[in-house]
Amino acid sequence: MTVRLVVKSLNIKNYTHKFSIFNFKCTFAKNFWNLKLDTDLIMIISNKPVQYLLVSLLALTSSINFASTPVDTVSVKHETVESTEASHATSGHGESVGHEIEKEFNASELINSHIGDSHDFHIADWDGHPISFSLPVILWTNSGLEIFSSSKFHHDNTGEHVVDINGQKLVRYKEIIFYADKFETMTDDQKNTGAFAFDARPLDFSITKNVFSMLMSAIILFFLFFAVARSYKKNPNAPKGLAGFLEPLVTYVRDEIAVPNIGTKKAGKYMPYLLTIFFFIWINNLIGLIPFFPFSSNLTGNIYFTFVMAFITFIVTTLSGNKSYWGHIFNTPGVPVWLAPIMIPVEIIGMLTKPFALMIRLFANITAGHIIILSLVSLIFIFKSIAVGPVAGAFVLFMSVLEMLVAALQAYVFTLLSALFIGQAVEEHDHH
Repeated sequence: MTVRLVVKSLNIKNYTHKFSIFNFKCTFAKNFWNLKLDTDLIMIISNKPVQYLLVSLLALTSSINFASTPVDTVSVKHETVESTEASHATSGHGESVGHEIEKEFNASELINSHIGDSHDFHIADWDGHPISFSLPVILWTNSGLEIFSSSKFHHDNTGEHVVDINGQKLVRYKEIIFYADKFETMTDDQKNTGAFAFDARPLDFSITKNVFSMLMSAIILFFLFFAVARSYKKNPNAPKGLAGFLEPLVTYVRDEIAVPNIGTKKAGKYMPYLLTIFFFIWINNLIGLIPFFPFSSNLTGNIYFTFVMAFITFIVTTLSGNKSYWGHIFNTPGVPVWLAPIMIPVEIIGMLTKPFALMIRLFANITAGHIIILSLVSLIFIFKSIAVGPVAGAFVLFMSVLEMLVAALQAYVFTLLSALFIGQAVEEHDHH
């Protein structure tokens, strides 16, 4: 089989781009979206540049983009033609038979795309074209601050499509944005570890899928507890509705986590922090279990997020440490002086392993749950049999219910261990 590439003409004038691909004729114009059916399908959708995204939170509501081939390059149409080689299969009448090239299903690619971060939300596919919700890209480049919509990459994540932003050529490879000229000189190993190639890429402050979910969960938390506070002002005796649901959770964190580990006298000082991390982690765990927009992110399964959360606990613990706490680290009671060169490094390592355990525990448990569910779904496409569907679906349902329990359990464990570490730092030791 021979594949012939037919490059169609490109017409760019007054922000209007016309191209033809797969028997669809698409017209991109400004400020409105109109659909009508004629001899071809004509689509008119907004292409207005997004330049004010950093000004307010409304910047997060980028327009939904109907993905097609890049309109600022050229569109390519793939056509299958009759084979001229005798070795290719022919029909009984001697006519050549065309075969469509079907991409093999890659479970690893599917799983990595779902558990990883991205610059847009993939909503669905329509007739082979992805529909996505594009998020703002915020870069600090060699020329300063640049803000534009991720739709300019046209879903290319392989470093092939070049985006021109004020004279700077940029490409995206595995959700990392590089300078195009430096990307071409990089080896495959350098590209795969490109997150640390700061000389080859701009600083990325983009509102990615995980950042979007983090901001959304923070807004949800704010309105939840703002509503509870108003409810208590109106009816301080018997909470009802949302306040009645949240009060037992707040009381549980206080009576079963904070007071037993920190102590009655000092527990109140750390209750705001413990409540914040408990509900923040719990809400984000639940958001990751909802498989459709604007949810579906894997924030608590991101190692960078869990690192920051654990680091905050480490800072709170370190700053709260009293004289007794530091004395146990640098002058362990009952240990001979000659063992101090050994014990002090051991105690310091112990300080660091506590937040490390927090980071890995939350990251590993949440990520493992997502991988298991996606692996079960992938079995249907791997075996290509409808008989696998009911079995895989039953296990997916079971794992989803189990993950709802894990979502609350991991929030509880993270909060409990944070309270335990803080309690060790503020505890008064009696030496006899």
